Amino acid sequence: MPQFYTEPVISVLARPSFAEPAHLPVQWIGESTDGERLAEFAGRLCYMSQKNPASRNTREYIDNIKKQGHGSVLEHANYSLLLEGISRSLTHELVRHRAGFAYSQLSQRYVDESHAAFVVPPAIIGDEALVAEWTAQVESAQATYVALVDKLMQRYGWVDDKVHRRKMAREAARGVLPNSTETKIVVTANARGWRTMLELRTSEGAEMEIRRCAVAVLRVLQQEAPGFFSDFEVYQAPDRVEAARIAYHKV
Repeated sequence: MPQFYTEPVISVLARPSFAEPAHLPVQWIGESTDGERLAEFAGRLCYMSQKNPASRNTREYIDNIKKQGHGSVLEHANYSLLLEGISRSLTHELVRHRAGFAYSQLSQRYVDESHAAFVVPPAIIGDEALVAEWTAQVESAQATYVALVDKLMQRYGWVDDKVHRRKMAREAARGVLPNSTETKIVVTANARGWRTMLELRTSEGAEMEIRRCAVAVLRVLQQEAPGFFSDFEVYQAPDRVEAARIAYHKV
């Protein structure tokens, strides 16, 4: 039996590490992360205001940056996340976000999907009849994939390089796998890019699975760097699914 996901799994792979130059020290106030201090340092450098004349703590400083719309300093702080338990349907939408983003995704040409997992569409969760019908379809598709790979390996038996032969078989057979097939992807983006993506994908108009994932990513990033993402508010939307709203648009 394949594994079925009903929630995304998110891991933080990398976060900023800030090394303050000794000859340009900042008068830091309040609690902050390295990413937040990096953004504050970059902003203060523009005006050589390292002495902090307004006596703002770091998160107040970043909040003012967001309010003023000077989002370029947020581009210095990059966060890398591993997203698992998400469908290829979701990643087809996710990779449309290009500015400030980098992606590395599991390849179906090289990876054997004979034991692939699948992501249950949020819209059918809780309806046993719909889940049973969907499950039968994805299990049938996977069985067809396995059979096709086996037959294609025989068909291309004349290819001496077995690794290449497997790739040829899998790249052809993958066509029968559904968009619900689970995938894994490493996503790196700067804080400004993450904000833009999250504003769009946590909204009530976003597709349900990517919205669910975006809300989960938002919660992770709010723990990582509250100053960058504190103006997002998660709430229960009229469709009974979580969404989020943002205070400062298009920073």
